[in-house]
Formats: sequence, structure tokens, C-alpha cells
Amino acid sequence: MNRRERRAERLVLACFAVTFLTGLGLLGVYTLGGDTQVQGVLLALCLGGLGAGIVLWAQELMSNEERVEERHPLGTGPEGSAAVAEALTDEAGFSRRRVLQGGLVAALGGLAAALAIPVLSLGPAPGRSLFETPWKKGLHLVGFDNQPVKADAIPQDGVVTVFPEGFPGSADGQTLLIHAGADRLQLQGDAATWAPNGFVAYSKVCTHAGCPVGLYRAAQGQLICPCHQSTFDVMQGAVPVFGPAARPLPQLPIQLEADGTFTALGDFSEPVGPSFWDMRLGG
Repeated sequence: MNRRERRAERLVLACFAVTFLTGLGLLGVYTLGGDTQVQGVLLALCLGGLGAGIVLWAQELMSNEERVEERHPLGTGPEGSAAVAEALTDEAGFSRRRVLQGGLVAALGGLAAALAIPVLSLGPAPGRSLFETPWKKGLHLVGFDNQPVKADAIPQDGVVTVFPEGFPGSADGQTLLIHAGADRLQLQGDAATWAPNGFVAYSKVCTHAGCPVGLYRAAQGQLICPCHQSTFDVMQGAVPVFGPAARPLPQLPIQLEADGTFTALGDFSEPVGPSFWDMRLGG
């Protein structure tokens, strides 16, 4: 190996070392919650070092001579032996440089450490959290003050935002309790039994983008989301009749107690909020 090749080899190793060290450094900075600008610089150095090392290796240590290989006779004669020797010489730029191969492996390890950051950013798996809310059987429907809501406090066509007892202000538990009237509701099956004396409860979280559905048009019996104007027919099970929402608002099964308060019979009939890929699989 001549002086030029030794110098090129050291430069390649230096580039691979930069990739290895900056990759580990990037992972460390991310773990410690460092500045994103510092992470950007380290990532640029990590990728740049790997690219520069590969280019130098190819330009300085691999054969760049263009040749036309002559047809040689088969066998182990003098011509065949010469051709084999020439091929081995061409491969020496890579296969015989074990030090550079080790440096490349280390550089790829540093790059792998840098690429682990997106995986760490994903956070914990949601598990069953998207399918469940704080609503449980027997919990009272309460207001923001965590006090039970009574039927006689809600006039005809009145709407009240309620929460599970013990969870006032819950984002996924927020519910609209509507005094729609037993003569107007057109629910079937279990949905009808979940609406005692014309009171019906639906999730307040829009099934399009998760905005709070808080506008009730009593004359038409429709709930309207103020974000994108998705409109839901309260009398028909809160099915969408206008706008981008594709799913009905989930209904909360409730019962009216002897003291005039309401309790839940369980959680919502469907997952609340926007749809997600495995909703049917996990529901």
C-alpha cells in the first residue's frame, strides 16, 4: 500500500468514526431532551460522514480503470491464471481491507442508533385505551361540579353536558344528555331501552375530527359540530346526515333512578371520537 492509499484509508476511517460518534451522540442528546437544532446538526454529520467515507473509499481505494476484458480460454493455463489474478486484484479494494470493513460496520451501528430515535418517539402502545372511557356501570351522570344531574332540571329539548361520576371534565367521557321527548325518538332495539322517558345520551366527541359537538337544533332534532358542520340526527341514533363525519355519535346506555338522577348501564356502545384502523378488530 502506497502513501496515498494509506492517507485515503485514514480519511475513510475518520469519516466512519464521525458517523459512529455522532450517531451515539444524537441518541444521547435525544434521551436527555436536548435541543432539536443540536439533534439536526448531529444527524447531518452522521449521514454526511457515512456518505463521505463511502465516496472516498470508492474513489481512492477501488480501481476506476476502464478495461475491456478479452475472452480467455477456459482451463488453468497461463492465460486463465492471469485473468483470475487480475480479478482478485480488482476486488482487493474492498474484500482485503478488513480495517475499513470494521469501520463501516461501526458507522452503520452509529447510524442505527440515530435511526432508533423515531421508534423511541412513538411512545407507549395505546392498548385498549381507545376502546374505553371512564364510564362504568352504576356511575351517576354528573355536571362539572361532580353533582348528579336530575331529570326535572332539564326541560323539554334541553341539553346538558355530563360526565362520569368522579371524572368531571373528562375529555373522552364528556356526554350530551338530551331531553328529546319519548314521542320523537325513533330508536330501535337496545338503543330504545337506553333512552328512558325520552332522555338520550350521546358522546360529545365528534366522530370526524374529535371536536366537541355542542350545538343542538331542537326543531330538527339535530346536533351540529361547529368545526366542520357535521350534523347528526338525534332522533335516529345520532347518525350523520350532513358533513364529513362517517359514523354516528356513540350512545351511552343510561337508566333513570327513582330519585330522578341518571346512572350509566356501562360504557359507550362504540369507541368515541374519530375512527382508527383497528376499531372493528378491537371493539
